[in-house]
Amino acid sequence: MTLDDTARPDSQGVVERQNLLILIQLRWIAVFGQMVMMTVAHLAFGLDIPLQPMAGVLAALVALNIFSLSRLWKQTPVSNAELFAALAFDVAALTTQLYFSGGATNPFTFLFLLQVTLGAVLLNAWSTWALVGLTGLCFAGLTSIYRPMDLVTHDAAELFSLHIYGTAICFALDATLLVVFVTRINRNLRERDARLAGFRQQAAEEDHIVRMGLLASGAAHELGTPLATLSVILGDWRRMPALTADPELGQEIAQMQAEVQRCKTIVTGILLSAGQARGESAGVTTLHTFFDDLVEDWRSARSATNLRYNNAFGEDLPIVSESALRQVMFNLLDNAFEASPRWVGFSVVRNGDMLVLTIRDVGPGFVPDILAQIGKPYQSSKGRPGGGLGLFLVVNVVRKLGGRVVARNRQTGGAVVILELPLAALRIEARHGG
Repeated sequence: MTLDDTARPDSQGVVERQNLLILIQLRWIAVFGQMVMMTVAHLAFGLDIPLQPMAGVLAALVALNIFSLSRLWKQTPVSNAELFAALAFDVAALTTQLYFSGGATNPFTFLFLLQVTLGAVLLNAWSTWALVGLTGLCFAGLTSIYRPMDLVTHDAAELFSLHIYGTAICFALDATLLVVFVTRINRNLRERDARLAGFRQQAAEEDHIVRMGLLASGAAHELGTPLATLSVILGDWRRMPALTADPELGQEIAQMQAEVQRCKTIVTGILLSAGQARGESAGVTTLHTFFDDLVEDWRSARSATNLRYNNAFGEDLPIVSESALRQVMFNLLDNAFEASPRWVGFSVVRNGDMLVLTIRDVGPGFVPDILAQIGKPYQSSKGRPGGGLGLFLVVNVVRKLGGRVVARNRQTGGAVVILELPLAALRIEARHGG
């Protein structure tokens, strides 16, 4: 199962809850609008309408809204059947109100079209057609089954004017509500599509990482044997009198051994990150020791003396020695050192329950186009094949640990990269269940 598969139902559930909220808001408007129309019809136009049963229908709509709001507060999924039932209830309520106010002769029968349109946007195909059938049956029934209104006190011209006014008001309501609510529904759908697109992009990136990890671990296994052979040969050379007699040659052999050892360390780190270390388990250390050793190893391997390291974390904590995080920090420090050999700053601080790691340099900074695409593969200003994978891996490793990466240019020149990690992801009890 991919990330997209697991994320899709949740995204759909968010949209359905938003759509139910739209129906709730529309129902409040309907209750308020019907109260106003009943009052105007009874008091201003003197129409004889049964206020008590019609008020009972409004009370039922209010009760349905209260129930629907409780469903939203529980954050439970909203199904298509529930949306269909809600719209069917609204159709039944409208039919009842029309039954008490002249049936199909009432100009507000056109409000059935509002329910059908909402159903076409919100519901599946079968339930949309079921709603069309329900509204059609209700309208057909209202042509012959309804409570006639007592209009004997009004002449034909006045009745025609009342009908025209009602039709105009109904048209204005239909048009306004359709524009407002269909626009909001479409916005919800666009937001859902954007979330799904983000999930698909994340799934593609993680699949890319898996393939890269397989390639890297395979290469690491293949490199293990020749590196071991080179190490043995160089060890033999250091014991050969003909070679040890030359101090300069002996120094070069020692340097070659150090570089081979560094390659072996890199290979071991790749295998650790891929979970394929030969019988080795993640070590236990403390936060101060982890970063102090990391900085010392990086300085000695790069002969970099211009790294300014500031560990202001505070009270030490026991953590798991996370090899992936170590590789991430080496990658970021390498990038900063390449851009700014004369000065690199690295600080470790604590912000509540978060570990904040900051790497600064005084180099040229990020190109704006690259800065906007931080964390995307193959986005690099170095112009090398495969460039940009470093920050891509950094972003994804940090995301796996529950953190985030922020990159920006400094106003005084250079770049800054900030890693924010939850301490719970590194604590020993979080990894081993306490």
